Amino acid sequence: MRPPAYQQLADELRAEITSGRLQPGERLPPEPELCVKIGVSRSTVREALRLLASQHLIVTTRGVTGGSFVAHPDAGQLADGLSTGFALLTHSAAIGLADLLELRRALEIPAAGLAALRREDAHLTELRGTLFDPDIDDFDTMLAAHSAFHRAMAKATGNPLFELVGQPIYQVTYGEEVIGSLPDGYWLRIDADHRAIIDCLADRNAEGATRAAAAHLDYIAQTVR
Repeated sequence: MRPPAYQQLADELRAEITSGRLQPGERLPPEPELCVKIGVSRSTVREALRLLASQHLIVTTRGVTGGSFVAHPDAGQLADGLSTGFALLTHSAAIGLADLLELRRALEIPAAGLAALRREDAHLTELRGTLFDPDIDDFDTMLAAHSAFHRAMAKATGNPLFELVGQPIYQVTYGEEVIGSLPDGYWLRIDADHRAIIDCLADRNAEGATRAAAAHLDYIAQTVR
């Protein structure tokens, strides 16, 4: 079965954008021109453009100078599109916690080293703002802070691809069986690890940062099952 006409048009325009033939900020042809070029109605064109806008690929403005323009990439928005599929996979029988931790090791250890070399003072401020108090804060607060820490670490690499790939990972929730198996002192250790990593970043100690990140993930792998 052929997809609807608006879907075909959206697919063609998406291919133009993702291939780089249409660059960020570049204006798409006006709606009447697309109607004639593709041979579809104006309502079909508008539906295709709405679909692309919902996928954060284009931005549409009104007025004399308005139109549809290729969006400038934003790691946070693009990551939203990955999150649903990632969540489905991680809650299926095909993907386990060991797979998730393996991916985290592949990303976070080199990211820590890059962050130590490239971080700016604003990144250190953001990272310190994610620290929690394991003696006072509740589980949900600490879990959210843990995710925020690693998203801030990805940002500190200066490479938006770490943010794009990392964000869905840190949105994965702990299952009840995992929560119930966390040992006493777990969050004290997580807090200490985060502080050790920040200290290495502050000193621009890339080797120390990678060691601290590896030790952090080793601890999680040994205790979260």
